[in-house]
Amino acid sequence: MIELKSWAEIDRMRVTGEFVAQVLHELAERAEPGVNLLDLEQHARKMIRERGAESCYWDYAPSFGKGPFRNVVCLSVNDAVLHGLPFDYTLRDGDVLTMDLAVVVDGWAADSARTVIVGTAAAEEDVRLVRATEEALDAAIAAAVPGNRLGDVSAAIGAVARDRGYPVNTEFGGHGIGRTMHEDPHVSNTGRAGRGLTLKPGLTLALEPWFARTTDRIVFDPDGWTIRSADGSRTAHSEHTVAITEDGPLVLTPHPG
Repeated sequence: MIELKSWAEIDRMRVTGEFVAQVLHELAERAEPGVNLLDLEQHARKMIRERGAESCYWDYAPSFGKGPFRNVVCLSVNDAVLHGLPFDYTLRDGDVLTMDLAVVVDGWAADSARTVIVGTAAAEEDVRLVRATEEALDAAIAAAVPGNRLGDVSAAIGAVARDRGYPVNTEFGGHGIGRTMHEDPHVSNTGRAGRGLTLKPGLTLALEPWFARTTDRIVFDPDGWTIRSADGSRTAHSEHTVAITEDGPLVLTPHPG
C-alpha cells in the first residue's frame, strides 16, 4: 500500500531527516585512521538516545537477515556495501566506509547513507566510484517530479552507472518510507523510462544507488547481514529520503552545510 503524505507529515519527516543527516555528518568527521567501527556505533547510539529517537535497525529482522539486527547504524568497509554489521575493526588509511542510518522521530522515519574515504584515498578509482553514486543520486532526485514514472527515477540511476562503466545489482534498491523504514514501492537502481508508478505529490522515497566497481553480484558474510561484492571489488552507496511535491523533489536528509 502506498501512502501519500500531507505537507504537515512531510515537515515531520524533514525533522527526522535533518537529525539523520547530522548523525551521519558527525560519524563522517570521526571516521579517521585508527578509529574503531564500534566507537562509531556507540556515538550513533548516544546521539539517538539523547534525541529521544528510535533506531529502525535495532531488532530489524527481514527474511534475508540472520536474526534481529542489534546495532543502530550499518557500517560497511571496502567491498562491503549494504547492512554492514559493526564489528571490532580499526579503520585504516584509504578504507572506503559506507554509513547507513534510519531512525524514527515522533512516529516518522528517514533514511540516508554516505560513503566516505578514510584519510587519503588508496586509488583515484575509489574517489570516482563514490562520486558516481552521488551523481546517480542527484540524477534520481532530479527525475522525482510529479507526472514522471518510477521507471524514470530508476532509469536515471542506471544511466549514470552505464556511463561510468559500473554494473548494477537489482536485488536491493530504494523504497518508500514514512511511518516505517520500508514501505511500497520498491525503487530499482536501473529501469525503463516511462514505465511504472506515476509519481504524485506526497510520495516519499528513499533513493539509494549503490555500485560495486566490477560486478553486479553479491555475497553475504557469515554474520548473515553484511553484503559484499562477489569479486571483492570496492563499493559505494549514497542515499537520501526525498519527498515529491508540486514544486519538485524535496530532499529531507540534506547534508549539513
